[in-house]
Amino acid sequence: MKKSSPILLSVTLLLIASMACALPAAPTQDISAMGTAIMQTMVSGVSQTAGAVVPVDIVNPISTLTVEVPTATQIPMATLSPTPIFTFTPLVPQISVSVATNCRVGPGKVYDRVGALLVGQVAEVVGRDLNGNYWYIRNPNQSNGFCWLWGEFATVTGNFSVLPVYTPPPTPTPMPAFEAEYDGKDTCVGWWVEILLTNTGGISFKSISLTVRDTTNDIVLSMYSDTFTDVDGCLNSSSKDSLNPGANRTISAPPFAYDPGGHQLRATITLCSAVGQNGTCLTDVIKFTP
Repeated sequence: MKKSSPILLSVTLLLIASMACALPAAPTQDISAMGTAIMQTMVSGVSQTAGAVVPVDIVNPISTLTVEVPTATQIPMATLSPTPIFTFTPLVPQISVSVATNCRVGPGKVYDRVGALLVGQVAEVVGRDLNGNYWYIRNPNQSNGFCWLWGEFATVTGNFSVLPVYTPPPTPTPMPAFEAEYDGKDTCVGWWVEILLTNTGGISFKSISLTVRDTTNDIVLSMYSDTFTDVDGCLNSSSKDSLNPGANRTISAPPFAYDPGGHQLRATITLCSAVGQNGTCLTDVIKFTP
């Protein structure tokens, strides 16, 4: 009998022992089952976060999530407000009037008139009075001058709130002045002429002296009165104690015994600021033909 080689026998025994001690191989993992478990975990997390079930399409072991996104028409659009239109306001205050207004050296009728602002004109405003009734403006009639304008018919534009308050000049000493003109002829017992008087000065008149001369017949009639009386025919007459600044009044002259119509007459009128021809007196002479 042929004997085996000791070396070959030893190798064979070692190989058998090695095979006997080896562990059994682990089973192959199901890849498809693993992908399904992962997707179920992701779906559960999305549901817990959003509070709603998100549709899931399991197409293959690596699934695709389909999430609904609002379309463009579902996103609210901001509404744009129209751009505001700003009206230009001049920085320099300007003034205009709806009625032609005199401009004077002071804020009041007692001051002399030095210009006027007409409708359609615009002037620069440089100041105002304490009460806000008058505006101190650049004189429309004198480029280098200034004057006071009454604000009754005025409109001021611009930043006039910062205008300085100007102190007006001292009130001028009022001066007596009046105008006289022939105002017609009347009759009842005799004939007399009537004279229209207008006080254009700054003081009141309290008495009147009137002399009417018929230069054709050289007849003279005179009168003095502390009142201003208008005789209207035979029945009506009215009197005023004074003739105030700005007022007008018709007064009746002494009557002629004849009709002076067509004759040359001359009337001398003296008005005084006090009764009894005292105070300030002023005289005017007019000529007319009734």
